[in-house]
Amino acid sequence: MSGDIRSGEMSEAATAIGAIELPTSTTELATDAIVEAAPLALKPPPRRVLVTGATRGIGAAIARALAGAGWHVTLAGRARGALEEVRVTLPIAEGVAHDCVELDVTDAASVARAFADVHARGGALQALVNNAGAVETGPLARLPLETWDRMLAVNLTGAFLCTQAALAPMIAARAGRIVNIASTAGQKGYAYCTAYAAAKHGVLGMTRSLALEVAAQGLSVNAVCPGYTDTAIVHDGVARIVAATGRSEADAMATFSQSSPLKRLVQPDEVAATVLWLCAEAPAAFTGQAMSVSGGEVMN
Repeated sequence: MSGDIRSGEMSEAATAIGAIELPTSTTELATDAIVEAAPLALKPPPRRVLVTGATRGIGAAIARALAGAGWHVTLAGRARGALEEVRVTLPIAEGVAHDCVELDVTDAASVARAFADVHARGGALQALVNNAGAVETGPLARLPLETWDRMLAVNLTGAFLCTQAALAPMIAARAGRIVNIASTAGQKGYAYCTAYAAAKHGVLGMTRSLALEVAAQGLSVNAVCPGYTDTAIVHDGVARIVAATGRSEADAMATFSQSSPLKRLVQPDEVAATVLWLCAEAPAAFTGQAMSVSGGEVMN
């Protein structure tokens, strides 16, 4: 489950062929058409990406993976100090300067200001990763309305607001990748996670519907669904189980790790590698998909 919670010439050629609609005659070989249909990995740098919830866990791992691949990364979150701590650790490619922007994904005005600033400084983003999220649990019968509203605001409305803010420049450029970090909770559900699961199911619905809206305009929209991942959120959950039940830490951790056929937690870098592929290498025809990174816990 997520929260804030993770080539050789031949392979490059294969990726390019998979991303391009092959012409039926040589007269159809228009360079502009090929570039328009090619994956972003074939476009010249710099490539710009904004990652929300980038101060820790999966978000920080995604930022590191993209920066390591030469992307210009904008880290987005509520605490500038925490963002800066991550920024100074990122690999820096020649000609790239990573930056930070403060925003609260649940606040429409905050999101609008942040994206206006990002676009004013560098134009359209080539990719957006909606990673910001949070988990609160409890039986539905006693779940406060405030908790329900908060889970929808952080996990679903936040992705909507950021996507909407990034969309128009991407459409104008006829290029862009949007990756929504959902969860296996959006694919199957978990007891006592009703509000979180409902929000993540909503993220998948938004992903699939938007993919259909913008496919012909050169954009792809996909979701990544991590299983229980080795982040602070899971470790906090272990601590709560220990405090409430008196079970050992190892026994409490098994509650999470044993749900995967791998019998371990997903690593943030495994989620980040999937996001990097979607942003840079996935063919243009790959859109509207929910990729489960869960060690086989969920199989599409």
